Amino acid sequence: METLKFKTNLKCNGCISAITPALNNIEGIENWNVDLSTPDRPLVVESDKDISAEVLSGVKKAGYEIEKLA
Repeated sequence: METLKFKTNLKCNGCISAITPALNNIEGIENWNVDLSTPDRPLVVESDKDISAEVLSGVKKAGYEIEKLA
């Protein structure tokens, strides 16, 4: 299982609702969550393979900024 971390500009539960369809349509995601209580507002994705490109694309298409964290 891989854990991928991304910095986002998500601000509220409405933002999370906006990206939910995109993330739920990516094959291979086992679980994901966003921590709105920290400045980087990290999106953490658990997957059985590296799906970074799909996550980046999906969140950007929903209208939000995202970048992969090391």
